[in-house]
Amino acid sequence: MTSPPTPGPFRYGVLGAGMQGCAAGYDLVRRGEGARVTFFDRDPRAARTAADRVNRLLGADVAEAAAVDARDGDSLAAVFAGLDGVLSAAPYALNPVAAQAAVAARACFNDLGGNTDVVRATLALDDAARAAGVSVVPDCGLAPGLGNALAAHLVATTPGARRVRVRCGGLPQTPRPPLGYKLVFHVGGLTNEYTGEAEFLRGGRLVRVPTITELEPMEFAPPVGKVEAAVTSGGTSTAPETFKDRLDSYDYKTVRYPGHWAQIRTLLDLGLLEEAPVDVDGRPVRPRDVFHAVVAPRLRFPDDKDLVVLRVECDGVSGGRPTTRRLELYDVHDDATGFTAMERTTAFPAAAVLHFQVSGRIPHGAHPGERVLPGAEYLEAVRARGLSIAESTPG
Repeated sequence: MTSPPTPGPFRYGVLGAGMQGCAAGYDLVRRGEGARVTFFDRDPRAARTAADRVNRLLGADVAEAAAVDARDGDSLAAVFAGLDGVLSAAPYALNPVAAQAAVAARACFNDLGGNTDVVRATLALDDAARAAGVSVVPDCGLAPGLGNALAAHLVATTPGARRVRVRCGGLPQTPRPPLGYKLVFHVGGLTNEYTGEAEFLRGGRLVRVPTITELEPMEFAPPVGKVEAAVTSGGTSTAPETFKDRLDSYDYKTVRYPGHWAQIRTLLDLGLLEEAPVDVDGRPVRPRDVFHAVVAPRLRFPDDKDLVVLRVECDGVSGGRPTTRRLELYDVHDDATGFTAMERTTAFPAAAVLHFQVSGRIPHGAHPGERVLPGAEYLEAVRARGLSIAESTPG
């Protein structure tokens, strides 16, 4: 059931006080009728830094900090008590425990997601969330999240919708060696996307496609220009399953500057992203852990600014003729707040969803976003947060 609209102000919690978490807390107060936001992190200094930054940006004492171990469900349920909603910006593997704790505390919950198996574990809380009178919506960031929500809006409003393509990339404004890439979120999320298989809908059937395959040349308006897109995991989330009886195809690829994917393919072929331990002087070592430790600091480029592109296209029929509708986002680092484009485009849409949840605009239970988000209202909310999304009908 959907609750009657509930007026603010609301009390929010953000689990994980890193890059996206801080931006989410800021937006929950600024645009989400937040009276107070608490940042929870196992590192009390990180939580305090995020709270101080939000208070400084908003010129008010609205954010506070608390230390908690996100692996401890009982501790999470205790600190979530009294909150209206919780947004998880923690590593994706922690989200099912965090969601369960939020439901136990009778708080709405969403997360930034990225791993579809983890999402399905979170969606298994449907009965518990209904009984608690709250909503749970996983995968609410950029991609998965905003991309699938825009796709669902196009499917719902395009006559004869049959095919959907989602292409998204977080890129440095100035690409630098060694990979032409700047790390704009947790390195574990990046390697999760680069490995395994993607879940697509093709020919009306659910299929699995290996990552870093099917390279596709693309072009965006300047200053982005020519890029390459490749298959990565997690971006479609549950959307192919949602639309399997309505669409012929639904797929997702990640956008990078030319040459990046060839280099990543080499790293994969050398086994440097594998999780199975190898023996090093008698000790088991995971290659991926070494990759994270060695490579992440070399890809941060803290003084460089980033940009985000997102293109969502839906093929349908208009007046008996084939047509394509496109929604396209372009965003850059915000000098006024210091938030990166990736922080803005990941955290702000998730914050918008949580505001919908706590104000009673999402049904009780655990749901994929593409099934329950009010498309036009969500698009309006995202645009109101300063994210420009243009609509066109490419020829």
